[in-house]
Amino acid sequence: MIRFVSRGVSIAILCLCFLAACVPTGKRVMGDPQNPYPLQAPPRIGQIVHLPTGAIVSAEQMFAMAGDVRVVYFGETHDNPASHRLELQLLQALAERYPGRQALGMEMFSRSQQPALDRWVAGEIGEKDFLRESRWFENWGMDFAHYRDLLNFAREKRIPVIALNADKGLVGTIRGKRPEQMSAEEQAGMPRLDLDDPYQRGLVAAIFGDHRHKGMHLDAFVRVQTLWDEAMAESVVRYLESPSGKGMRLLVIAGGNHVNYGFGIPRRVFRRLPVSYLSIGGREIDIPAHMQDRLMNVTLPEFPMVPYDFMAFLAYEDLPKTGVRLGIIVEPTPAGQGLVIKKVEPGSNAERGGLQQGDRLLSLDGEALADPFDLVYALMRKQPDSRGTLRVGRQDKTFTIDVRFTSSP
Repeated sequence: MIRFVSRGVSIAILCLCFLAACVPTGKRVMGDPQNPYPLQAPPRIGQIVHLPTGAIVSAEQMFAMAGDVRVVYFGETHDNPASHRLELQLLQALAERYPGRQALGMEMFSRSQQPALDRWVAGEIGEKDFLRESRWFENWGMDFAHYRDLLNFAREKRIPVIALNADKGLVGTIRGKRPEQMSAEEQAGMPRLDLDDPYQRGLVAAIFGDHRHKGMHLDAFVRVQTLWDEAMAESVVRYLESPSGKGMRLLVIAGGNHVNYGFGIPRRVFRRLPVSYLSIGGREIDIPAHMQDRLMNVTLPEFPMVPYDFMAFLAYEDLPKTGVRLGIIVEPTPAGQGLVIKKVEPGSNAERGGLQQGDRLLSLDGEALADPFDLVYALMRKQPDSRGTLRVGRQDKTFTIDVRFTSSP
């Protein structure tokens, strides 16, 4: 017996077969999600590319687009002066476009340092007192010359500088405890933590492999990195929602790994406060041989997004040599008058100048030395092969010593 199938049923069967043939058996990604429009020629130092489109733009065009959003994230290389020059130019352009309505947020300062920042911007203290009050060397420790021009410009234009980072106490807590192990008081001091971002964990796990951790496990390392990102995001939102931040625009300066790919600070800000933003970062393509050891030996995962909206191609530069060493260990005198030398390093500038253990350093080039920071700051400002005059107390005598600050082994 011959069976017939209706025309409607036949068409339905054909359509099902066609659809079944078109169902993908697996995802196929075209191109590179991190670089969807690769450059047609090797990049050159100074070039800037808009990564989502592959278009080469000028710095002025990038600055103009940065002025169209509420928050700009700049992912810097901490020890590259070229990176700092670009962020200064960016701040200058934004401040010119929005005079009196531009602020600067910085990873380099924790929230407890905000009073010192406010006094600096207000012009109430000079550089030496600012470094002392902000505890720069204890909290960040890098050569202040990297950030001097940026902070001087903020001071000159009265641009608010916002301390973004978590204080060390919070970092110590999160390093040693998971959130559920914390007391109610400890939890209350923590920002809201998203520890489940797979991209964040992938990035941190890769970085973890190239760091010395002093016994810290990966989970603790992830918690610390997440705390930094969440605390900085929380600080950004607190400022933008505060009375002083109303109507303000913010440039956020942080290390590249807190900004690139967007899942560090930017995503965590947007989760709290959806506002327009873009990101800018640098890539060093000219690295001198003597700086190769600064690079991390890290292979990052393949993330499904561009690292930044704009990528600037930079040379990896070094600061000019500044600062000198005396080669001594000192402590303040009980009366606060001078510094007692506890140790003189063999072959040091101090030994060559005739300083001895037990001597009291009273002044350097006429500036009184009341605590070790006075000496640190004075030496930081000197150039190699320069000279200095120390006033010294030895037993019941005082005299001066002329010291030449040559390179010490």
